[in-house]
Amino acid sequence: MITAILAVLLFILLILPHELGHFVVAKSVGVKVNEFAFGMGPALWKKQKGETQYTLRAFPIGGYCAMEGENEESDNDRAFNNKPGWAKIMVLIAGSTMNVLVTVLILTIMILYVGTATTTLGSVQDNSPAQAAGLKVGDVITEVNGNKLEEWTDLSKSISDDSTPVEITVDRNGVTKTFSITPEKGDDGRYVIGVNCKVKHNPGTAFTGGWKATWSLTTSMYTSLKQLATGQISANEVSGPVGMVTLVSETTTKGLWYFAYLVALISLNLAIINMLPLPALDGGRILFVIIRKCTGKMISDQLEGRIHAAGMMLLLGLMVLVTWNDIGRLIS
Repeated sequence: MITAILAVLLFILLILPHELGHFVVAKSVGVKVNEFAFGMGPALWKKQKGETQYTLRAFPIGGYCAMEGENEESDNDRAFNNKPGWAKIMVLIAGSTMNVLVTVLILTIMILYVGTATTTLGSVQDNSPAQAAGLKVGDVITEVNGNKLEEWTDLSKSISDDSTPVEITVDRNGVTKTFSITPEKGDDGRYVIGVNCKVKHNPGTAFTGGWKATWSLTTSMYTSLKQLATGQISANEVSGPVGMVTLVSETTTKGLWYFAYLVALISLNLAIINMLPLPALDGGRILFVIIRKCTGKMISDQLEGRIHAAGMMLLLGLMVLVTWNDIGRLIS
């Protein structure tokens, strides 16, 4: 039951912000929205408000913002196809932008909760090399082996995999002191000196960290896409809705923060995939906006609609294949 609830929550956090982004920006630039739907399949609930019908559908694995003239020609002045290129691009990019913001928000909250490491000593273990050398709680480490310490992780990187002494310079109440400390092997086999950092819970720092973490994940995902395109990663490793539910099931045994990180990861993945210049995806639609701006009337709304429809069929076929692979992994 918990897995089912979290799976539905996952799809809500992925789809609703995405489609809401399209909806809000479409309304703001004057595009007529015929239907705003969450879910796919038969309608469970409908409500007409103004010109837009709001719908809740049976299967929470999709959703859409149906705009007038989005996939066909329309004479309505407020139709998507009759809007200028800049307005179309703003509407199309809004969905992925919302997914990126969801990722940043989740990672920011996680970092704020866990805290950000500082270069100030939060604890010095009893009978440790650091205590024997004279380090104290509140010391601010400024240099390690003569090199300026930028981040706490730089300290562990500076400690060798042996008992080679490390020179640590600290600021203690405005006074600079330097200590020579010989690391010793810990219970996990690593050489340590026996100190932990002070952690701060600062919203501004957490927000900056959220953006940095999002950017780091983005570069990693583009690297993975490149490896997938070049065959370095097998297509069998790609997961669909069934695979997502399996991942949700695994996170239920590890706690809420693992689930939150999964949502952030998949949300960013959705944003990146959706911006690829492929038919039916928002990235493909943006590409057509640019091409048609350059070529004039060489491509009609009807022809573009057919190309996107063909692209959608291919994407649905790919989803079926990925889902089949997911089921095969579950069975095996």
